[in-house]
Amino acid sequence: MSAAEEKPALPPASERASYPVWTFDKLRYGDTDRQGHINNAVFATFFETGRVSFLYDERLALKSEGCEFVVAHLAINFLAELHYPGRVDIGTRVLRIGRSSFTVGQGVFKEERCVATAESVVVQMNEATRRAHPLSPAMALWLGERLAG
Repeated sequence: MSAAEEKPALPPASERASYPVWTFDKLRYGDTDRQGHINNAVFATFFETGRVSFLYDERLALKSEGCEFVVAHLAINFLAELHYPGRVDIGTRVLRIGRSSFTVGQGVFKEERCVATAESVVVQMNEATRRAHPLSPAMALWLGERLAG
């Protein structure tokens, strides 16, 4: 691929403008650790909140009949501490689309500061066979409309 044919670089994951889809979550006192920080394990829950909000709008019916979405890989980058109380905003974008899976990039923001980013590989799984199931054309189109870059 020549320089003229290269894809444009993705906007940085740590910038709010990089995400077209948003939701939020509350920082709870019970989420704190001995040092008074929001525990690192809670960040996975924030990213789950973003994925669920993104994928499970009942009006859209994105998953194929008899299928569910499962996370096959999750990588989190911790960028800053979080403290109780408050709320965080969670941005989500699509990074890649495969035959039966896709990758979402996410950011957790406290006000304007990005405190963590993540990438998740989500697979559509057939509930009966427990194997990967191809994305429907409608799902692939929906994801494609949200593809970053």
